[in-house]
Amino acid sequence: MPFGFLKRSRREGSGAGKAPVPSGPRIRGVPFSAVTEEWRLSGVMDLDGRLTDALNKREPLAIRDVRWAPIDGSGSLEPAPGLRSVDPYDLIIVLAGEGSLPPLTDAERVAHRVHKIGYDVALELPPFRVLGTVYLYPGTEPERLLDRATEMFIPVTDAVATLSGREVTEAEADTVLVNRFYLRGVQQVDRRTGEPPPTLPGAPLGGISWRDRSR
Repeated sequence: MPFGFLKRSRREGSGAGKAPVPSGPRIRGVPFSAVTEEWRLSGVMDLDGRLTDALNKREPLAIRDVRWAPIDGSGSLEPAPGLRSVDPYDLIIVLAGEGSLPPLTDAERVAHRVHKIGYDVALELPPFRVLGTVYLYPGTEPERLLDRATEMFIPVTDAVATLSGREVTEAEADTVLVNRFYLRGVQQVDRRTGEPPPTLPGAPLGGISWRDRSR
């Protein structure tokens, strides 16, 4: 297995070698799937909290039971027993399901969405495209996702990720975590078509625009 396969790693040995040793009573194994510039990965991450929080720490993460395959679909997933850690900088998108979150109360679930506004967007991470909904605080336009910020990964819900028109998301993954370092374009879209909403004829009359309604 060609170790050091992740081209954009910021740290030596992030692709292989001794994994970080997790500790504490809350550690749990979370199934994950992810893609890099050349590879598709599937395995288990050992986490003590939310997957998004762990990725945004920008530190190598312990992984196990890993399988991998070329991202172009030229081969099937094969065991990669020597791959024991991964650097978040190398991951372009991470597919997450319900298992990526620790158990929450109903009040906690509401708190995660409170005061946020949903925007339907198409995100360009060449050669990938992600279509889904992002939740942002009022006054934050989706285009600001292109800015460098504290959050390295941002969740896109009800998402579909494609590579050259071929879907790479999985049925059990309802959220795609997007690495903003790879983000090259953001566009508000109509979810039904995946394209920008058509411009209505005529001049504005001072009413509520499509953009206003989308907020």
